[in-house]
Amino acid sequence: MADNKILLDRARELRKNMTPHERKLWFIYLKHRPEKWYKQRIIDFYIAGFYCAKAKLVIEIDGSQHFTNDAADYDKERTKILNAYGLKVLRFSNHDINENFNAVCEMIDNAVRERHL
Repeated sequence: MADNKILLDRARELRKNMTPHERKLWFIYLKHRPEKWYKQRIIDFYIAGFYCAKAKLVIEIDGSQHFTNDAADYDKERTKILNAYGLKVLRFSNHDINENFNAVCEMIDNAVRERHL
């Protein structure tokens, strides 16, 4: 139970303090989509950046801390576990959000259409 409380508190904190890139994706795009999206959703022992249950889709936005070997290994294992739940994980870098925002939105739209029942 303590782990759940820690995760829940952390997810709430992350929701309140989204990065500028998360805020951009949320307020400009995801918040206005017709399907329900959740910010900082707990799945297993992980906190997914954005989650759509209907499309079984997770979106992660990776800052520079994700580009170390240890972080890449952690992200790979995390994605494997989320995939085991039938979830597809889309990862975008902060650079993608800044420089290719329309392409990011198009990729999300395509993934939702492919997975939406």
